[in-house]
Amino acid sequence: MRIVIAGGHGQIALRLERLLAARGDEVAGVIRRSEHGDDLRAAGAEPVLCDLESASVEEVAAHLQGADAAVFAAGAGPGSGAARKDTVDRGAAVLFADAAIRAGVRRYVVVSSMGADPSHPGDDVFDVYLRAKGEADAYIRGFNSLDWTILRPGMLTNDAGTGLVRLEASTGRGPIPRDDVAAVLAELLDTPATAGLTLELISGSAPVSVAVKSVAGN
Repeated sequence: MRIVIAGGHGQIALRLERLLAARGDEVAGVIRRSEHGDDLRAAGAEPVLCDLESASVEEVAAHLQGADAAVFAAGAGPGSGAARKDTVDRGAAVLFADAAIRAGVRRYVVVSSMGADPSHPGDDVFDVYLRAKGEADAYIRGFNSLDWTILRPGMLTNDAGTGLVRLEASTGRGPIPRDDVAAVLAELLDTPATAGLTLELISGSAPVSVAVKSVAGN
């Protein structure tokens, strides 16, 4: 498969790129800083320079031409303010979805956040973030022209992955290593029967492949 990942230099994205490249997929990562390109190449991915905060739908669609799947893994980051939560966590996700439709890419996997909700109350930056993610998720779920899957991990850690997870419509809160998030994303890309599902993810007792097959009804 050819897979294009938005936010290609993110911590989850780099892990996913390594996994996909190692299994023989062709991977491209969308980045906005050229100096990040070497990190992507080291992970086995082709860097694609494009700023999702300023690009047009047509520009992004051109980068998605010929792809079998798109993954939205971009984020404004923990040090950013409320304005960039809107332009990246909501706006870029919406733009990337619109571009995928324009390019004819049906499979669209989103890295969202546990607690994402367009009506989440509060004015703190994290409240704005959860609203932005929730609005993006709601927008994407409105498309019949996308085979979308939305993944909402719990508290992300840099612990070594265990390969054991809990993946359900509702899991309750808990931690999850970024390694295991990437492994689940790779498995979701291989499991089109998960289209139309919004899933929460924390560490658990089921091997990744078993957990994904279970939610897919296999």
